[in-house]
Amino acid sequence: MLFKGVHLKGIRAGKITLAFRKWQKASVKKGSLLNTSVGLLGIDNIETVNENDITDKDAQQAGFTDKKQLLKSFPHNHEGEIFKISLHYHSEDPRIKLREQAELSDQQLEEVRTKLKRLDQYSKNGPWTNQVLLSINDHPHLPAAGIANLTGFEKEWLKINIRKLKNMGLTISHMIGYELSPLGNEYLNKLTGSKNKK
Repeated sequence: MLFKGVHLKGIRAGKITLAFRKWQKASVKKGSLLNTSVGLLGIDNIETVNENDITDKDAQQAGFTDKKQLLKSFPHNHEGEIFKISLHYHSEDPRIKLREQAELSDQQLEEVRTKLKRLDQYSKNGPWTNQVLLSINDHPHLPAAGIANLTGFEKEWLKINIRKLKNMGLTISHMIGYELSPLGNEYLNKLTGSKNKK
């Protein structure tokens, strides 16, 4: 579930408490948390509504001027039901604190290795985590298409799986490309036994 930056800022400030989406089926659940660029968002409720039931006040609570502007935000010729989602700002993104960790104990190192090994084992493309981490380290800010050329993995598959590395605190996503976090650098330091470039 994606949000425009202006809406994320409104949610964080408590000014926006609703979101509307047109989906074939709901992609979020009541009680779940969403990772966004401003932190975690909590989903309080989700329900289907008819277009006629949406009011200007609803639209304003979703960050739009009025109902007309809200309806224009839905993709053209996109079939599905309209979902009304109540939400709130929950907390800072816990991955930020995690990724800034610059030291790993032997136990923490083993935990990271175990998680990465599991990602490799369940991948349809076989082992990939170390190869991708090394590629990001050697080519910071290289977009997914460039990493795909280096590694031979498909671009869209890479985007999804690099997100898994981000969720572990090992990488940082930028407008263009990726880089290793301090935690990711420390993991490679331990892995290679040498100081890794930042």
